[in-house]
Amino acid sequence: MPGLAVPTWDPETALLIGVILLEAVALYAGYGGLERLFGPYLMDLLVGGESSAQ
Repeated sequence: MPGLAVPTWDPETALLIGVILLEAVALYAGYGGLERLFGPYLMDLLVGGESSAQ
């Protein structure tokens, strides 16, 4: 039957997919950390301190 064949994985392709996924996780965590460190400062700088005024 067409369409029911199980594809075989090339080890190099699997390694490339794994590296791309690890890079994505590292970038996500890195940018999240930068946002936590510099986000409030940048918001105060760009908005002019309105975010902390109530």
